[in-house]
Amino acid sequence: MKIKIHPLFLAVGICSALFGGLPLFLISALTALLHECGHIFCAARLGFECTQISLMPYGAAAVCDIEGISPSDEIRLALSGPLVNLLLCVAVAGLWWFEPVTYAYTDLVFYSNAAMLVLNILPAYPLDGGRVAKCALQKFLAPKAVNMALRGVNLAVVVALIFVFCFALRNISVLMVAAFLLCSAFQKSPEARKINFAARKKKRGREIRYVILDENATFKDALKFIDGSRYLILQLYGDKFIDEITEDELYERLLNANLYDKIAD
Repeated sequence: MKIKIHPLFLAVGICSALFGGLPLFLISALTALLHECGHIFCAARLGFECTQISLMPYGAAAVCDIEGISPSDEIRLALSGPLVNLLLCVAVAGLWWFEPVTYAYTDLVFYSNAAMLVLNILPAYPLDGGRVAKCALQKFLAPKAVNMALRGVNLAVVVALIFVFCFALRNISVLMVAAFLLCSAFQKSPEARKINFAARKKKRGREIRYVILDENATFKDALKFIDGSRYLILQLYGDKFIDEITEDELYERLLNANLYDKIAD
């Protein structure tokens, strides 16, 4: 996993340190990283891979290879980041309930996660809420119409953020998010690719783990049982024994298949 730091991220950090805002900057950066970790772990669970985290002045972004992902799994992936922020808000609020004295030390953690949660559920692409909206719209509209609708929503959110900055919250971060959404409205998403499992190094000396799956099991179902400590051997059964597939054979088959294809086909 690579971590890429934008020069402006460092500049914002230095300015925060000079003007007394370093604690808020560090907590905000950590909040963004935890948010992206939610996406990364969910992607791995679904059989996809995130190759990079970029730290930028307006937050963080994980670069994930999700070629061929289904709309339902993409919604799960999109919601995994906000879910992390929601759980942290609940945890901090619970801490306040039992230990009110901790409020003075954890208020920034709560408000940072709450802000991250609210921002990312906005239906503006490529925010998480926008990704959910895109998956929902794809069921009813053509791709071109979906893109036009999302751009319209982005522009509406940008206008709303400018109003918020002018009349409610004079925070430069609001304008930075607005600029990010404005640019994203006219930017194409990067191409994605599926994980090349077969290219990974094989570890020797692992225990063998046997897993019995139904004949209708997909590659996605099988990937849930893979871990680095044990070597997976799948046994497929219908009314009777069908096939036995090793972890290496599973990887080789997956190179020419979709995650949602049946293993037995």
